[in-house]
Amino acid sequence: MSRSNENQAWFIPSGVNLAFSTREGGCSLSPYASLNLGLHVGDDPQKVLANRQLIAEQLKLSANPAWLEQIHSVDVVDADNSQVHHADGSYTQSKNQVCVVMTADCLPVLLCDENGTEVAAVHAGWRGLCDGIIEVAVNKFSHKPAELIAYLGPAIGPTAFEVGAEVKAQFEAKHPQTSQLFSDHKNAQGEQKYMADIQGLAEFRLVLLGVKRIYADKRCTVTEDNDFFSYRRDGVTGRMASFIWLTR
Repeated sequence: MSRSNENQAWFIPSGVNLAFSTREGGCSLSPYASLNLGLHVGDDPQKVLANRQLIAEQLKLSANPAWLEQIHSVDVVDADNSQVHHADGSYTQSKNQVCVVMTADCLPVLLCDENGTEVAAVHAGWRGLCDGIIEVAVNKFSHKPAELIAYLGPAIGPTAFEVGAEVKAQFEAKHPQTSQLFSDHKNAQGEQKYMADIQGLAEFRLVLLGVKRIYADKRCTVTEDNDFFSYRRDGVTGRMASFIWLTR
C-alpha cells in the first residue's frame, strides 16, 4: 500500500501528485516482505518488477517512474532521459514524468514550485545531505527557493540515528549551527556517539536556501517496523519509494 498526498495539513499545488510507499501490500517474501521496490537488495527480480507494476497501478501512473541507481552522490539528473542513471535525485517539468527515489532509513525529499510546474525527488542519506544534494536539486528549479515547497518523507528518527563524531564534525565544518541537531549519546560499549536529526538537518539546509514551506512526515522507519523497511534495523531488507509527478 502507498501513502499519498491526502494529508490535509500539507499544501500541495494543483497538478502536483506525491506519494510515499510503505512495506505493505506487495508479493516479496521475507526478509523483503512485502512491497520491496529495490532491484539491488537481493530480492527476486520478478517479484520486485511485479511490485513496481502494482504501485504504478495503485498510483494510476501513466508513465514509468525514472528509477535510479543510487550511489550516495549529489547528482540530480533529468528524469526525462529514459536511461537509468547512477544518481541520487531527478528533476522534471514534463507532465506525467515521475521522479522517484528509494529509501530504507535515508531521507526522501520531494520538491515542487508553488505553481505546480516543476518537481524533483532527492535521496538524502547523510553523506549526500552533508555534501549538498538538496542545494543541487533546488538549483535545478527555474523558480526562486522562496517559491518552492519541500516534503520530507519518513526516515530514521532522531532517537534511532546514532552516528560517530566524524559525521557530526562534517556537518559542523560547513555550518557550525547544526551542532544543535546532534545530541550526546553513549552506546552499549560506553563509547561517545551522537543521535542525529536527519530531517532537522535537511530543514536547516532548505531554510538557509530560502525555502519557506516545508512539510515533514515524522514517522521513524526504524521503530515502526510494521510499516517501513529499515537497513539500520534489519540489514538485509527491502526499499520503499517516494514519488512526485505533474499531471497538467
